[in-house]
Amino acid sequence: MREQDFIPKQSSNRIEKGEVSWQSPSNIALVKYWGKKENQVPANPSVSFTLNNCKTTTKLEFEKKTEKAGIFDFELYFEGKKKEDFKPKIQQFFERIEIYCPFLKEYKFNIFTKNSFPHSSGIASSASGMSALALCVMSLEKELDSAPTKNEEYFYKKASFLARLGSGSACRSLEGELIEWGEHKNIPGSSDLFGIKYPFEIDEIFKTFQDTILLVDKGQKQVSSSVGHNLMHGHPFAENRFAQAHSNLDKLKKVFASGNLDEFIAIVESEALTLHAMMMSSNPYFILMKPNTLEIINKIWEFRENTKTPVCFTLDAGANVHVLYPEANKAKVLEFIKNELVAYCEKGQYICDEVGEGAEKVGPIQ
Repeated sequence: MREQDFIPKQSSNRIEKGEVSWQSPSNIALVKYWGKKENQVPANPSVSFTLNNCKTTTKLEFEKKTEKAGIFDFELYFEGKKKEDFKPKIQQFFERIEIYCPFLKEYKFNIFTKNSFPHSSGIASSASGMSALALCVMSLEKELDSAPTKNEEYFYKKASFLARLGSGSACRSLEGELIEWGEHKNIPGSSDLFGIKYPFEIDEIFKTFQDTILLVDKGQKQVSSSVGHNLMHGHPFAENRFAQAHSNLDKLKKVFASGNLDEFIAIVESEALTLHAMMMSSNPYFILMKPNTLEIINKIWEFRENTKTPVCFTLDAGANVHVLYPEANKAKVLEFIKNELVAYCEKGQYICDEVGEGAEKVGPIQ
């Protein structure tokens, strides 16, 4: 599909007011995307596990304006309280998607949002938050234009497309269990515009994979992801990194089908370290890992070598560590985390999560 396919014709229905709620999870990339072009287009493709427990619930209340106004009219509430500092990001999101959702200025919106994980826990909420809001907007659009062409496939593709314009990785949070985003010559249906369900065979072991998130540092990052992405322009190793991501996606096709955990671990850990290597070799350079991040990584390597347990780590653009392992090894790995890794977490905090099935609607249009 092309961008113009998401520009709707004039609305056929009229809705005065109502509300809709969606719950959408976060995700963790296995092959990372780092670097982007204009309009939130990724410089390389990526693939991620959709999570289950770390999620955002967003309710969108809407009421038709009595007079036309050339502004976006909305209030934002986070966990019951007005959050003025969140509004600029929503304003930017609405500006980016206005051409695809021209009805936005016709309504006054109240946006209520909350996370299932602690605020400022060090878990990025942009993916879950923007995907939940995009789904609410799409539910309103669906009611305004109930044309037969607006089927479920179109609904999710456009919702992913819109979410991407709010936060790149948000386009990978709508469905499960594995989502691929970014054009790849060997992945049919892949697109830079939206995420797709991974189209190849997936061994059952990956459908219940566990992700325990160790909260190493809950403070604000010294360099934002947006700034980090932009530093890939002119990066001396950028082209080789983009080629590596394409290659790793090719390798994962056989890995996902066979359930080969040794190969899975090698690719996933390499991807995590490469992501941070790109940060450390950009200009200006920066380091988001903390000393305790490295301590945890070394402990995981030691534990895996000594016990032959198929556990590995991955990292986002931050200091926290995602510990990945099969459900069958859950008891053993959690005991290891409690005994040896919790000491390296801020205030001993960690979050247990697992692969999930994606977003779900939790409230109707009224």
